[in-house]
Amino acid sequence: MIDVFVDELDLAGLGFDGVAPEVTGRPSYHPSVLLKLYIYGYLNRVQSSRRLEREAGRNVEVMWLTGRLMPDHKTIADFRKDNGGAIRKVCARFIMLCRLAEASVAIDGSKFKAVNNRDKNFTRAKMERRLAQIEESVARYLSQLDSADRQEPSEARTTKTTRLKEKIAKLKEEVKRLHGLKTRMLATLDQQISLTDPDSSSMATSGWGSGVVGYNVQVAVDTEHHLIITHEVTNVGSDRAQLAHMAKQTKTTLEAASLDVVADRGYFSSEEILECDKAGITVTLPKPMTSNSKRFGKQDFRYVAEDNVYICPAGERLGHSFTTQEHGLVLHRYLTNVCQHCAIKHRCTTGKERRITRWEHEHILEAVQRRLDEHPEKMRQRRETVEHPFGTLKMRMGATHFLMKTLPRVASEMALHVLAYNLTRVMNIIGIQPLMAAIRA
Repeated sequence: MIDVFVDELDLAGLGFDGVAPEVTGRPSYHPSVLLKLYIYGYLNRVQSSRRLEREAGRNVEVMWLTGRLMPDHKTIADFRKDNGGAIRKVCARFIMLCRLAEASVAIDGSKFKAVNNRDKNFTRAKMERRLAQIEESVARYLSQLDSADRQEPSEARTTKTTRLKEKIAKLKEEVKRLHGLKTRMLATLDQQISLTDPDSSSMATSGWGSGVVGYNVQVAVDTEHHLIITHEVTNVGSDRAQLAHMAKQTKTTLEAASLDVVADRGYFSSEEILECDKAGITVTLPKPMTSNSKRFGKQDFRYVAEDNVYICPAGERLGHSFTTQEHGLVLHRYLTNVCQHCAIKHRCTTGKERRITRWEHEHILEAVQRRLDEHPEKMRQRRETVEHPFGTLKMRMGATHFLMKTLPRVASEMALHVLAYNLTRVMNIIGIQPLMAAIRA
């Protein structure tokens, strides 16, 4: 199946280097050979270039696939490093081959570990904490040195004094190094620095304790077949600004006139939902509940569009007071001044009057909430759809997750993982022979 799939690809059109051999010199390995080797490796959980080199010399399946060619690990690694964009196009090409008719996806993100130890990543708080620890150690060693100087001269005291001075000198060098890193860190946009993989970031997670240094991988998964339609690797820990971009990219990939998207509350953003609505994308996701649960929230107030007023739980009307603009959003304010004599004021507000804010496109958010109320099962469908690929991908990657460094190369590696997942998924659904027939068609 791998052999048929790669042979049907237009490698030159996809952007692979070395499709046409040079006029002079020894011909290089054809990209089809190395692409087949990588797809086989990722399908069989062999992602390392050195392990792929060994497989090419001892695995009969790989020998058949590569025509008994045995590229060295440097050639294998350079192919993945230098053809990242083309590899990502191959991943998208397979989804186009599947010709999915269902235009319904679940979008989610998950944190994947980078090749960067947590001790090699510094945030502002971590840097201050580390400098404070070193200063405390220096003070302790200086106290011990002062105590040793007051003792009777002896060979043991001299040895102890020398060791303490060496430790203090090393710690002062470390302080000097950390201050240099702090200057570089404060100059960055997110005020953090990673020494091994400069593009990786420290991100808060629920499953890794206090966080992980890595990447936030976004995926859009088909709700019917659980295929990954589109994916993107980012080094931004929040999902808040990812919804519209992922949804539009998915719609383009599927070449669909409309698209239904389900996401979790981490994607809730008024601007992102508005962008989706303009693009003909129907979004269903819950709104974060930030109000005090002991008091009435905005969801307890009913809006009457005909009169442009809100009706509070006590039946009073909150009329339009004024319009303002905050953070680029046009907001309408509604209020009432009868709260002082209200019997349930203690459950509503501590101020003299209750105010409600309404965005100019609030009707779009209300439609999102209405869809969620009418179809609450979509949240369960979202979990069942998108958590499955993430679990499978991380299991195949192993404990180390990514092997490459910097965002473009990590994106290439992720594309190979996604391609292998989708290939496995389709083979399990329709079988290998029908898939080969579809590829040849």
